[in-house]
Amino acid sequence: MYRVWNFITNYSLLLIFGALIALIWANTDPASYHAFVEFPLIEDFFFGALHDDGQGHLVRTLTLHYLVNDLLMAFFFAVAAKEVWEAVILENGSLRGSKALTPLFATAGGMAGPILVYLGLAAFLGSDVYDAVSRGWAIPTATDIAFSYLVGRVVFGAGHPAVRFLLLLAIADDAAGLIILAVFYPSAALVPAWLLVALAASVTVYVLFNWLPRRMDAGKQHRPNSTWVRNKLSFWPYLVAGAISLYAFQESGLHPALGLLPIVPAIPHADRAFGIFAEAEQYLTDLLNHIEHLLKHPVEVILFFFGLMNAGVEFSAIGAPTWLVLAGLLVGKPVGIFLFGWFAARPMKLGLPAGMRVLDLIVVGFVAAIGFTVSLFVASVAFESGPVQDAAKMGALFSFAAALLSLVAGVVLRVEKQKD
Repeated sequence: MYRVWNFITNYSLLLIFGALIALIWANTDPASYHAFVEFPLIEDFFFGALHDDGQGHLVRTLTLHYLVNDLLMAFFFAVAAKEVWEAVILENGSLRGSKALTPLFATAGGMAGPILVYLGLAAFLGSDVYDAVSRGWAIPTATDIAFSYLVGRVVFGAGHPAVRFLLLLAIADDAAGLIILAVFYPSAALVPAWLLVALAASVTVYVLFNWLPRRMDAGKQHRPNSTWVRNKLSFWPYLVAGAISLYAFQESGLHPALGLLPIVPAIPHADRAFGIFAEAEQYLTDLLNHIEHLLKHPVEVILFFFGLMNAGVEFSAIGAPTWLVLAGLLVGKPVGIFLFGWFAARPMKLGLPAGMRVLDLIVVGFVAAIGFTVSLFVASVAFESGPVQDAAKMGALFSFAAALLSLVAGVVLRVEKQKD
């Protein structure tokens, strides 16, 4: 139980506190809350939201909201991308080989189901509703990996194979979510040439501070050049390249919060991965894991401010988008994960991990329906500020109901908890 509580304090409490403060603030003094969120930090800056200065010139103003959502959240997505990158690239990565096929099929179902439910119900409600909310189709596809992991451990027990299955599904869901954000939700008109700048930054730091030192160390047991780069330069070259990539993403029209993604593969990584939140990873000494460890506490603080900046929705905002997002998550996710997972495990004979039943897929589906963090983020980029965005955010917040449904499903379907 101590390890579960330790996990809550490390990954969840600050985000929850930020969201709760935002909800209370927005429902008691909405004017001051919105003034705080949109508080201008620096006028006419390199980074910020574009607007007309009143003299016919477009300038960028760095607001508190832009700082958190568009710049600082890049570190959160970089940590998620690190897990995806290791799962794909390392020889024993969790998304490589046949062992990942059933979770990948389940992930596809966990995205297709919510989209079909969301858009299908929107169409049923009429063309006016559909036209107003259709852009939010990706909101219920998200799975909050941290909260889902926590609830999964409570429902199944830390040693149950369904928890590992859930993590594989969540990592794949994160990867798909990053692609969706990049492709379907650009922040402005696309200027692809700027992406070459981000690519050049990534290639440069890879060649100079990763490939070249290893090349020079060929045949040298103590790896003097790689060690010097690791000890003396540390993360600084990658931080500079990351700043360049962030700016390039902003200017390209893609969401700046994705700007660190090209840099992650350029950082020297370990030859093995123990999995997300694995305690053993603290003993790895490669630069990529070192950077992740350095980011751990800053990202927790960033998530507090993310909750504070984005969860401030008035309860009067509840509307059709709220119920569409909830239906997509609470109905579409479990049904999609169960159907696609069953099809992969049985008709396709790809199987499930030893000790995991087909019925456990239903419970996994409810656990994965906790969208929260990523759903809030997608809602903030899918819609302009206003009633539709607020209503969609409320659906993301209400997705915590999936935790209760997961506990009920675990009891009804007689999940046998397994300890470490």
